[in-house]
Formats: sequence, C-alpha cells, structure tokens
Amino acid sequence: MTPQSAEIRKKQLIHLLIQNGIYKKSKRHLYELSLTELESEYKHVRRAPEHAEA
Repeated sequence: MTPQSAEIRKKQLIHLLIQNGIYKKSKRHLYELSLTELESEYKHVRRAPEHAEA
C-alpha cells in the first residue's frame, strides 16, 4: 500500500467510525491512531450489534 492510499484509507475509516458515534479511542483522537488501529476499531464496531431487540 502506498503512503497516499494508506492516508486515504485512514480518512475513510475515520469517517465511518464517526458515523458510528466513535470520536476517540481511550483518550486518543481518531486522527492520532495508526491505520492498523483504525481498522481494528472499525472491525470491532461492525461486529457489535447496533440495537438490542426486545
């Protein structure tokens, strides 16, 4: 992956995480995270159920 494509992917993941209500991970802003950390967090968000149905 080129540095330019990695930066584009980071921006995409940050946008997707913000859409899911994630603005920080621990005390770090999303833009401070590495691509690997962002991908891991996004995978975690995708696995979590959006709404618990009663």
